Amino acid sequence: MAIRMRYRPLVLTLFLSLAAAGCSSGSGGGSEGGGKLTVWLAVDAQESWPELVQSTNDRFTKAHPGVKVEVQYQQWPTKNQKLDAVLAGKNVPDVVEMGNSETTNYIVNGAFATVDPARFDQSDAWLPALADACRDKGKTYCVPYYVGARVGVYRTDYFARAGVPDAPKTYPELLSAFDRLKAAYGPEDPNFSALYLPGRYWNAAMAFVKDAGGEIAVKEGDHWKASLSSPKSVAGLTEWKRLIDTYYVGDRAKDNGDQPGVVGQGHVGVFYGNTWEADAAADERSGGDPKLKGKFATFPFPGPSGKLLPPFLGGSTLAVPAKSTRKELAADWIKLFTDRESQKTLIAANTLPNNTTQLAEVAAGGINGPSAQAAATGGWMTPFAPGWTSAEKSNVLPEMLERIANGKASVQDAAREADRRIDEVINER
Repeated sequence: MAIRMRYRPLVLTLFLSLAAAGCSSGSGGGSEGGGKLTVWLAVDAQESWPELVQSTNDRFTKAHPGVKVEVQYQQWPTKNQKLDAVLAGKNVPDVVEMGNSETTNYIVNGAFATVDPARFDQSDAWLPALADACRDKGKTYCVPYYVGARVGVYRTDYFARAGVPDAPKTYPELLSAFDRLKAAYGPEDPNFSALYLPGRYWNAAMAFVKDAGGEIAVKEGDHWKASLSSPKSVAGLTEWKRLIDTYYVGDRAKDNGDQPGVVGQGHVGVFYGNTWEADAAADERSGGDPKLKGKFATFPFPGPSGKLLPPFLGGSTLAVPAKSTRKELAADWIKLFTDRESQKTLIAANTLPNNTTQLAEVAAGGINGPSAQAAATGGWMTPFAPGWTSAEKSNVLPEMLERIANGKASVQDAAREADRRIDEVINER
């Protein structure tokens, strides 16, 4: 998941000044005496797999009679701001869900307790994009929960009319499909995009950077340095810009936040996104059109390199705040919520598991099969740098991409300016 809020130095100072007292005020927190275990989860769990939450709570209370689990659902845009506030006090949640691009700053500043990976199912097969977000200097501070990988999503009826026989498997086949879609629908629909690729959609643009061998930033010794203006990164951005110029019709200053609603209007042949967005495009609640239900299919998106386009592996982890007085109970709840059986429930909900072993359990012919195939490539993540939260909050990537997409700056100049801005904050704690 993307970073939403910056972990503010003022809050950190206050938190660290209280941490010693908070950490020493309780033991591991056994179930003796009952009490309450407070769990913060993002609303995704409430909306998409409430049965998993309930079954985990039932199993937990059976193992720890008298302990009540209170699950509090959080919205992504405000979650970190609320967490920063409570970490500055003593009354903290015992389990918190974190996006895998959100963890580093909290870990390096001592906000989370260590956990023993051996305690959790399939920890030896955790997906690197999740596991690496939980580790620092040989210690583990959170537990992988689930992951998502973007793929190509297309209108099957549009492909049929345009004479595209199958989902593209190579980059030349992909471009040929775009050309056919454009020729079939462009003349009669001036708003038609063979490929929906809005300018500020940075997860898509950075996938092309990664495919070309570039990086957002690289670690040199103990410091991070931005790398968007390197020759390989520029090559990836240049190809991304070519696709926009050739196949995208629309506002280049947009991001992908309303992608399902836009796709649901019927002017898009292919988009690059999460598989759940196909269902959302046919759902009135997302601005979609119910008449489109059943008209979408997915495919692993090929990249210019000849390999699959490396997807951003956005997902979630579960951490125990260092000032929780019920750390052992918290770890027990997380163990149940992420074990093999729980991961099967997530798979049934069209969500990818936290480990490579169970990726094989995702039905290859189902809508999420291509996502599992894409995730198996390893994908990519934003830099695990202490100041990346600040860089992402400043919108440096969307602003760079908008300048390129609208022709306000060359790829090289926009990337060089983005590097300068990232370098200013990326090593901040």
